[in-house]
Amino acid sequence: MTVDRRTVLKSGAAAALAGGPFAGFAALPAEAAGRYPRNVELFPVPDERDGKVRLHLPEGFRYRSFHDTDTADGSPVVLDDGTQLPGRHDGMGAFQGSGDTVILVRNHEVNGSKGAFGPDTPYDEAAGGGTTTIRVTKRGRVLSAYTSLNGTMMNCSGGVMPWGSWMTCEETVNGPDVGPDFTGASNAALKKPHGYVFEVPAGEWASREPITQAGRFAHESVAYDPQGGALYLSEDNFAFPSGFYRYTPQTDPMKTGRLDNDGVLHMLKVKGRDNKHLEGRQEQGRTYDVEWVRINEPNAVFPTGSEGEPTTTNDEALTFVGNQGRAKGAALFSRLEGTVHQDGIIYFTSTQGGGDRETAPSDSSKGFGNGFGQVWGYDPRRKTLTCVYQSPDQETLDFPDNITTSPRGTLVLCEDSAGDNYLRGLSTNGKIWDIALNRLRTSAGDEDRFGDEFAGSTFSPDGRTLFVNIQASRGLSFAIWGPWRTIGV
Repeated sequence: MTVDRRTVLKSGAAAALAGGPFAGFAALPAEAAGRYPRNVELFPVPDERDGKVRLHLPEGFRYRSFHDTDTADGSPVVLDDGTQLPGRHDGMGAFQGSGDTVILVRNHEVNGSKGAFGPDTPYDEAAGGGTTTIRVTKRGRVLSAYTSLNGTMMNCSGGVMPWGSWMTCEETVNGPDVGPDFTGASNAALKKPHGYVFEVPAGEWASREPITQAGRFAHESVAYDPQGGALYLSEDNFAFPSGFYRYTPQTDPMKTGRLDNDGVLHMLKVKGRDNKHLEGRQEQGRTYDVEWVRINEPNAVFPTGSEGEPTTTNDEALTFVGNQGRAKGAALFSRLEGTVHQDGIIYFTSTQGGGDRETAPSDSSKGFGNGFGQVWGYDPRRKTLTCVYQSPDQETLDFPDNITTSPRGTLVLCEDSAGDNYLRGLSTNGKIWDIALNRLRTSAGDEDRFGDEFAGSTFSPDGRTLFVNIQASRGLSFAIWGPWRTIGV
């Protein structure tokens, strides 16, 4: 989601990390970090689909776009099952397909009571979000595609599970029991509550049964720690403080092949510091000891009036779960978005973190947080939380959103900026650099789309192809390949 930003002071504080799993992250300004990887120059590269330039990439890189819903004649993209492909391509996961193919499970962040896309029985016949599953070559040629989950809403990001599923997250609490959201539209047409996590097995249909015990809140993304057996969940509550959560299932999904709905939800708290303002400017490399407070009522379905009308406002519903944790001292973050597990660490982004701490209720049009973005890392074994990177200014990194990692451990950040949008690399020595630049124009060529955000970055299982989306009403997907090692990715 793109919003107007506030003017903030640049953060000049920096300190080296004190060892452990984060020892490689030097908290230095981008220009002062280590010599490798060197600065990467980007060049206009024609799309192998039709020769148009849609991306600027490093030398030696190529790409092909697919499932572009901005068609010249306005005709829809139709999938194999008859689905008219919606836009809002968002979070995405990649899995090994048959032979040399890749299976992608892709979110569609559609809001409102638009009616479900796709065939068969949706979770909620009035809700227009969900996921599509695509089998592609590593060069972006679509071999087959179909609807794998429908009737959900605002499917933002999610996470790849090591047992072979994609967890998709609803970034909303809309439902017939809740008043209108930020759009002002009524929820009366909705049949079921929203605000959940759903499991979509790779290459299969989803069961359309939400994991309700993982909470009803503005979910953004998830990552699973196979060693500790817990699912970590981020919340993007936009105008309110967001929380970082842990869901511990009752059974081991690595053995059962699915995430159960019988677990326990907790929220992160800084030890000895009730309601620590982590959205505020941090000393990069600062590490906190943390603990977890239990959410006693993770799944609230709210009462309605005598005529069935909602008596709970959307804002009350959005903060219901988080307020339980904050009453026990849980930490305050700014807009937590992408989450990924790498080498025993859970990394997650705070889109507007890193500026002056909030001292009063935020301006709802600008979001909770006054910075240009942070990257955090949680170590489940040590129970420590570290600010591994904080953007010093808008030019260096502006509103990091989705996140993934390369086979070499480099973090890849998707920008959700109001201006130019980049894919950025973040190395283990604290160096940040450009990987790709959005240079989309409308199909008619009469308007630029440089402000459309990147989302859903995910590497093929062999690490040779980066798949990524443009999240907009006229969404599309890319397959990007090239000499990743030469640019430190």
